[in-house]
Amino acid sequence: MLSKSVLISVVAVAAASLLLGSAYAAESLPNLAGTYRCEPQPVSCQSGQTFTVTQTGDQIEFKSDAGVTGHAKLTSEISLSAAAPWNSVGVIAGENRVQWSNGTQWRKM
Repeated sequence: MLSKSVLISVVAVAAASLLLGSAYAAESLPNLAGTYRCEPQPVSCQSGQTFTVTQTGDQIEFKSDAGVTGHAKLTSEISLSAAAPWNSVGVIAGENRVQWSNGTQWRKM
């Protein structure tokens, strides 16, 4: 009987630590929601000049003033990976800037 209660305790502690670990991971993600202006450095902005970004957890959605919509996923506290039509990797620089691997930069307005 004692070994069964120890096993139950170990399983409960493991489950609680997994839940706390995932809660911590979600809390440490940056909030990228807002409106951004594309700064062509060094490549010109092809998909629009301003972008509205919405975020749910690690999932990001972009909508440009030109009507282009795309999605990305936060891959760490400082990076994200955008699917088509961008197909780029972004580096989050501070609280108001994303530097994209396609040569553009978005600055939060």
